[in-house]
Amino acid sequence: MIAGNGDGALKWKTLSSRETYRCGVFTVHERRSQGPDGRVGTFSVLSAKDWAVVVPYVRKPDGDCFLMVRQYRHGADQVSLEFPGGVVEPGEDPLHAASRELSEETGWMSDTILHAGTVFPNPAIQDNRFHVFVALDPRPAVARNLDEHEIIDAHLMPVEEIRRAMGEGEMRHALMVTALFLAERLLAGLPGSDTSLSAHRA
Repeated sequence: MIAGNGDGALKWKTLSSRETYRCGVFTVHERRSQGPDGRVGTFSVLSAKDWAVVVPYVRKPDGDCFLMVRQYRHGADQVSLEFPGGVVEPGEDPLHAASRELSEETGWMSDTILHAGTVFPNPAIQDNRFHVFVALDPRPAVARNLDEHEIIDAHLMPVEEIRRAMGEGEMRHALMVTALFLAERLLAGLPGSDTSLSAHRA
């Protein structure tokens, strides 16, 4: 340890929590907490549903592709090229949410979906989790079923192009950068084309 006395590894104790704001996508709580050294502070915590994203990996003779979606994002006021994904509904398994979002946004489905990792989007102020999955060899299967306000185009994008451009232009969604990293780590660990390792059947 370079600095500190070890208290940084200890949890704070929640003394009280009250809701201060609620909207359709998150709730804000004001939480009073006590640190391991006795000091007390007030912190804002955003409570939201978990999110799930799926990285659809399409292996083709002329080059592997990711199946991606392009849509306008109101927060950034920009068009964003992303992997399919959305909210995990209460009581829903994250894998099911990933499979559902894949079919709803693209009309494609996969028989093999692998869990690549789960992270906290911003643990400083948010309590929800971000689940990343990889769908191997998805195929067109059903009609798309978009939400009321979704206007989405689906595209097959060359894997190498996405690797080069992620983090720039239309691909500056931080969670998509995370998803690509976790997906690539999982794919690199698969023994050849054998997808039985850590596989879940959707």
